[in-house]
Amino acid sequence: MRDLVVGLGYLGRGVRWAGRHGRWWGFGLIPAVIALVLYAGALVALAMGAGDLAAWATPFADGWGSPWQGLLRGVFTVLLLAGGLTLSVLTFTAVTLLIGDPFYEALSERVEESEGGGPAGPERGLWREIAIGLRDMVHVLLRAAGFGVLLFVLGFLPVVGQTVVPVVGFCVSGFFLTVELTTVAMQRREVPVRERLRLLRGRLGLAIGFGTPLVLLFLIPLASVVLMPGAVAGATLLVRDLVPGGPGLGTETEAGTTAGEGPEGRAVPSGW
Repeated sequence: MRDLVVGLGYLGRGVRWAGRHGRWWGFGLIPAVIALVLYAGALVALAMGAGDLAAWATPFADGWGSPWQGLLRGVFTVLLLAGGLTLSVLTFTAVTLLIGDPFYEALSERVEESEGGGPAGPERGLWREIAIGLRDMVHVLLRAAGFGVLLFVLGFLPVVGQTVVPVVGFCVSGFFLTVELTTVAMQRREVPVRERLRLLRGRLGLAIGFGTPLVLLFLIPLASVVLMPGAVAGATLLVRDLVPGGPGLGTETEAGTTAGEGPEGRAVPSGW
């Protein structure tokens, strides 16, 4: 429970940072706006074709009478749209970070400078950075897709599928959203994607506490665009305390957890 609160605190710190640095907030909006236009078109197309997709995917129900055919295809349509929306939330950040790599790299570096500096990061060309970012994005999305398929199937279970599964789905989405948002600062520290996943699994409450509120907020129209600069700033602050090896960063303990500073600058005991 403590880690959930700490994760939410990093999100609040990031939003406050972006609010205090209006020029950088505006700078970080540019790639998010581009991605929003692309995703809006894709979701509109999905919504318009969802009924036809449901009929195509359930040919065995063609001879069913009312109301069973409509009920089955209605549930399928809702799950399809929910899956598309969830996938959009998960991939929006990854695609926005990919489009805006130079933007968010500069924003993240500015956050580090304002907090006392951080590692300089490896010297790579732009195309090399994009290639690495694309590879890491595919790796994370394949893992997220596996959970998505499982949750989609479980969504057909009576009661559980309409209560427990959506809650678990939001938490899973929040975890992977945190993985994506921390990519910029993690790459600067040359932390490979598998190690990032291990670190965040070790602080699962922290990752969920940071990412899940964002998942819920991103469901509000345009909120994802407005919040992206603050989300990147908050993720940078989280990484500074999670990953050892740079100025102002925590130190890794034998258990593999990290002792750093909490959202208000207080020491966070290792093992949180």
